[in-house]
Amino acid sequence: MEVLLEEIIEQCAPYKALGKPASYIPELAKGDVNDLGMYIILSNGQTFKAGDYKKPFSIQSVVKPILLLLALMDHGMEEVRKKIGVEATGKPFDAINVTDQSLQNLHINPMVNMGAIAMCTMIKGENYDERFQRLLDLTRHLAGNPAIELDEAVYLSEKRTGNKNRALAYLLKSYGLIEDDVEDVLNCYFKACSIKVTCKDLARIAYVFASHGKMPITEARIFPAEYAHFVNAVLVTCGMYDGSGDFAVRVGVPAKSGVGGGIMAVVPTRMGIGIFSPGLDEKGNSLAGTKALEALSKRMYLSIF
Repeated sequence: MEVLLEEIIEQCAPYKALGKPASYIPELAKGDVNDLGMYIILSNGQTFKAGDYKKPFSIQSVVKPILLLLALMDHGMEEVRKKIGVEATGKPFDAINVTDQSLQNLHINPMVNMGAIAMCTMIKGENYDERFQRLLDLTRHLAGNPAIELDEAVYLSEKRTGNKNRALAYLLKSYGLIEDDVEDVLNCYFKACSIKVTCKDLARIAYVFASHGKMPITEARIFPAEYAHFVNAVLVTCGMYDGSGDFAVRVGVPAKSGVGGGIMAVVPTRMGIGIFSPGLDEKGNSLAGTKALEALSKRMYLSIF
């Protein structure tokens, strides 16, 4: 398997320089486009890795399925469905004009920025520091890595430059879709996106979704299988931003990308995959990472369709 991964890394090397790091977040603009790493955990617990899989990076939007999961764990599916939609917007992840009509919760999904900001208000906690800590603790638990921490430099960079997300949050507030203080909600969201992970962390998290809520090896159940079904379904339709349809055709697995260059891919009942390469395409997805995942899917017949 690792020979195959090394072959894919080499095959996709030309795509690395064609992507560009997310320049609108100064800390992310420092990303090295030469990085490309992969990590896989199979259903039997075996692990395989190649390339720059040890390189840490900020989770960015790959935190959104974890946000959704925590909201489901706190409130259940019925209450979450009242708060957020599940349809693809067909718009960029940070789009303001998601609809020509009066903004309603059904117009936004958990995998775009506006939806994820709204999801932060559904996490239980006395304050937003406590809410973020619960999200961080869940991320550590799913990844089996208690050392996962906030990347302070990325967080401060996001907070300093995140004016479009502020606009999105105030738009939500103006339509009554969030009630809490906007800056408190945004602070939680910026921190959530700034959690530092590796390919291994993403692969382990993906594995838990692939196994419908069970941890590797021990098979200890962390959450009900129906929550994994819910999250995985939303990932198929919305996880790769407004490139999700093309990704479904070419790769065919539930996945979530982030502008930090990470991709978490879920192959139900078979494996969890973590990929990292910071050069992005025009949709905000890792260019070489997506190509690598496409190659792996074709070689191993991973598509669920």
